[in-house]
Amino acid sequence: MEVSHARERFRFRARLILGALVLIAVLVIVRLYFLQIVHGSEYRLQGADQYVSTTGGFYDRGKIFFQNKNGREVGAATIKTGYILAIKPVEIRDPEALYTALVEHVELDRDLFFARATKVGDPYEELVHKLTNEEAASIREADLTGVILVPERWRYYPGNELAAHTVGFVAFEGDKRTGRYGLERYYEDVLTRGDTNLYVNFFAELFTNVRDVIFVPIDKREGDIVTTIEPRVQLYLEDVLAGMRDTWESSFTAGIIIDPQTGEIQALAVSPDFDLNAFGSADTARYANPLVERVYEMGSIMKPLTIAAGLDTGVIAATTTYTDTGSRSFNNETISNYDGRARGEVSMQEVLSQSLNTGVAFVVERMGKDAFRRYMYRFGVHEETGIDLPNEARTLTQNLTSPRDIEYVTASFGQGIALTPINMVRALAVLPDGYMEQPHVVEKIRSQHGTTETLDYADVRTEVLDPEIAEEITRMLVRVVDEALLEGEVKMDRYSIAAKTGTAQIASPEGGYYDDRYLHTFFGYFPAFDAQHLIFLMNVEPVGEEYASRTLSEPFMDIVQFLINHYDIPPDR
Repeated sequence: MEVSHARERFRFRARLILGALVLIAVLVIVRLYFLQIVHGSEYRLQGADQYVSTTGGFYDRGKIFFQNKNGREVGAATIKTGYILAIKPVEIRDPEALYTALVEHVELDRDLFFARATKVGDPYEELVHKLTNEEAASIREADLTGVILVPERWRYYPGNELAAHTVGFVAFEGDKRTGRYGLERYYEDVLTRGDTNLYVNFFAELFTNVRDVIFVPIDKREGDIVTTIEPRVQLYLEDVLAGMRDTWESSFTAGIIIDPQTGEIQALAVSPDFDLNAFGSADTARYANPLVERVYEMGSIMKPLTIAAGLDTGVIAATTTYTDTGSRSFNNETISNYDGRARGEVSMQEVLSQSLNTGVAFVVERMGKDAFRRYMYRFGVHEETGIDLPNEARTLTQNLTSPRDIEYVTASFGQGIALTPINMVRALAVLPDGYMEQPHVVEKIRSQHGTTETLDYADVRTEVLDPEIAEEITRMLVRVVDEALLEGEVKMDRYSIAAKTGTAQIASPEGGYYDDRYLHTFFGYFPAFDAQHLIFLMNVEPVGEEYASRTLSEPFMDIVQFLINHYDIPPDR
């Protein structure tokens, strides 16, 4: 009996030990897979780098991708591999001969070379960074004494200037390389890589991170990011903006293309831009993104929001009329139509079609200050959008808390309150269907462990307008394009387009407004009753033209035609 029990205990212990050995073997195999297969090339490069170079450790960082209309990923930011050309002055006997040999393979500053090659007793000096593999191979074949080639990795942007303000760049902050602008900065926690030490105890490395191999830590986000930026749309927008700036000698031009049904930003651009691979040679004032980081008085593109609020409260309809006297006084201050002219009895449709300041003032009077403020807040003008780009500026909307009527009246036509362009776009994107979406640039994060997290913005989707009211304001804006914009010249017979222009005087730092400096804005969406694209354009301080309809209508329609062709959008009328 005792013998039988002893055998059972022996078998149990044997199974337990065998199971433990199998588990350890599985863990070893999994870890070796990650060390040798998944990250093998990185460790080999790191080893080569640390073996020779004294300039720092192995460099790695997550990738950024654009995404074309078919979902194919296109590199926006990656890591490029090359070589450092270095020398050992202690081994150089004839600097002149070595210089002559090297310049046959690579461009080299003569003074720099001799200053470093002639240092007595110096074991290591770097001459040129970012050599291509071909350049390094030709130097290696020359077999020059005192010359060494050190593997090097650096941040590389395949598109150069493409989406520069959105992508951002990596630069040193103190002695640490980190994202400084754009997505590089906002998603630093995802893109950055912890320092990796090659010379560690093998078994410590094997077992220390076992949990990370099997279970992805909730707070560990390291990976690559895939954006909603469509590269061909981005490139076309940039070309249009550059043409606008050249034509009108503007301070700068900018634009956003967004899907109003999802908040996905398809393109976001500023002109002038800069080359991400040579950002150090650009004016540093270009780095900031004015679409997110600056505020502006937006002018008459605010009027559709005012009319929509009036429609939603029921105080007006599209056919409601008022008597336009050309100007009105509030709190001893006078507001006027852009031309000062009275038009007599006009409808709310004409308020939009002719962009009448007195008309939106009438709507504010009908609504009352509190209701107007409440709707502007529902459109989100008083808060940051939360877009996934850094340094979003706070809007300046204190006038919406004033006890005076005049501040609400001027806000109704886009003066006296200042918004970021992205905030304005988020508000305008409510008009197609009545819902506010979260504007965003990144769609998903692909972790180093192989999992993909699709970012979900559905929880922040908010109904702002009754869908029937959204349809009504859209119908009114379609008539603006069909009948009023450049007197109907830009109407497309087979596509319904809803749009509105805006012209705002630019505030002077000394108070008041400049008489000869304007901000031109334009927004529109199409197909109007199932909008897939909303386009926002701005033209800052154009020379020789006062009104936005003259500087922005043609660029807007060019973009519309491009998008129709690019996405094969069928006619809707």
